[in-house]
Amino acid sequence: MEFPQHLKYTKEHEWVAVDGTRARIGITDFAQDALGDIVYVELPAVGTTVAAMAPCAEVESTKSVSDIYAPLAGSVVEVNEALNDAPETINQDPYGAGWIFALELSDASQADTLLDAGAYQALVESE
Repeated sequence: MEFPQHLKYTKEHEWVAVDGTRARIGITDFAQDALGDIVYVELPAVGTTVAAMAPCAEVESTKSVSDIYAPLAGSVVEVNEALNDAPETINQDPYGAGWIFALELSDASQADTLLDAGAYQALVESE
C-alpha cells in the first residue's frame, strides 16, 4: 500500500495535492482497494462551490457506492473527464491519472489541518 509523502490525507480516505491556492483530490490506494473494481464516477460540476468535508462526488464499485468529500472548501475548477470512459483508472493509478477533481481553495492554510502521510498510514493500520 502506498502513502506518498508529498500528499495530505483525510480520515475519509481522500488525498490532497496542494499547489499554492489549488488542490487536486482523489481517493487513496487504501480506499480504492477497499471499494474493489470501480465501474462509475459521478464528477462534481465545474464552478460548484463546496464546503470542507461536504460530499461532492461519488464512486460506484462492484461492491458499493461511496461519497467523495471535498477535503477543503473552495470552488471546483477542473474535473477528470477521462474517468467517464475509464473509471477503473482510479484502481490502476489512484495517486496519478486517477485523480477526481481540483479546487481553487477558499483558504489554502486549511490544508494544515489535514493528515500527513505518517498520520494517515497509522490511521489505516489501525482499521
